[in-house]
Amino acid sequence: MFSSTNFLSQYDSLKATSLKSRVLSNSDIEPLLSLLSDTFDVSTLGHSEIGLPIHGVKIGSGPKRILLWSQMHGNESTTTKALFDLFNYLKLEDFNAFLGTCTLFIIPILNPDGAKAYTRLNANKVDLNRDAINRSQKESIILRSVFNEFKPHYCFNLHGQRTIFSAGKSNNSSVISFLSPSEDAERTVTITRKKSMSIIHSMNGVLQIYLPNQIGRYDDGFNANCVGDQFQTLGVPTVLFEAGHYPGDYSREETRKYIALSIFTAIECIAYNKVDEDTSSLYFDIPENDTLFNDVIIRNALLDPSNPNDFCDIGIQHKEVLGPNGLLFKPTIDFIGDLSKKHGHMEINANFKAVSHPDFSVLSENYEIDFLLVEFVKKALFIENNLT
Repeated sequence: MFSSTNFLSQYDSLKATSLKSRVLSNSDIEPLLSLLSDTFDVSTLGHSEIGLPIHGVKIGSGPKRILLWSQMHGNESTTTKALFDLFNYLKLEDFNAFLGTCTLFIIPILNPDGAKAYTRLNANKVDLNRDAINRSQKESIILRSVFNEFKPHYCFNLHGQRTIFSAGKSNNSSVISFLSPSEDAERTVTITRKKSMSIIHSMNGVLQIYLPNQIGRYDDGFNANCVGDQFQTLGVPTVLFEAGHYPGDYSREETRKYIALSIFTAIECIAYNKVDEDTSSLYFDIPENDTLFNDVIIRNALLDPSNPNDFCDIGIQHKEVLGPNGLLFKPTIDFIGDLSKKHGHMEINANFKAVSHPDFSVLSENYEIDFLLVEFVKKALFIENNLT
């Protein structure tokens, strides 16, 4: 029987340690795929808009079929790394027992062009998660072809989310979020949705042990162009996974671990017939995501010494920029005003002192700044640069 404690106790030894960077492309995973080919069925499904291969991995021989895909958005790599961690688990007898019950079909990087450029969109600047109906892109056609040929009983749509999200209206970061997509504008709770809701409820029950009050639920507004909504409408229970921000973990290595645990828990739920439609209503106990975080908040700042009684807060968001040496985080002023209802992943209290930057006479929104001066004392706004 699956044990989350056992799973996590072996994680460091089974983690795919060669995959470290937030920037993850075909060149990073292909050496690992060649090693997997001795154990699993590895294939090339087709090619992207600029001709890069899109790979598939088939595992197991059981009658319950689960389709998983990651990096539909090229800059959302945490779930891809978690998949390669899972491959190492599935080689072990202790963890592969359910492969006689399930067959997994996994597309590790659906958008290799976006992954290479570290962009959300593909080479034609199309959001593949808004291309479910038109299927105008080669990547969209490949995914739908796999869906039609593999005929999954369940789908897992793996993504990453920004640092702005809170688990409900709380000061807890939403480390992982889930969604059971709607099938219509009325958000009807159908039998198909109940099944995906039950799986999410099972994952939440395990995750709350390790991430209490840090799991969120996405708004389920219907969009027929979204792949998850489309597959759910076609009668296949689909779960959206979103890898978010664990406090202090901009490399997303802690989040990666819990995404791996989430996926394994979901597969085990299906394999051992734990999908219980009667538990689906508990899905709504998970707080809906809110956007209550900035990466940094400077509180009680005096920006204009000529108005000594005029104080404000400064909200900073880190822009992710792919540089020649890897990924850089560029702190950028997002908002100046009252942020009393928001939280910062890092907070600096200026204590009503002058806040300035030597390059700007007056600080304004959209300025990129690595530091601020609080009464001439330098305060760095990001510590970890750069994350290769």
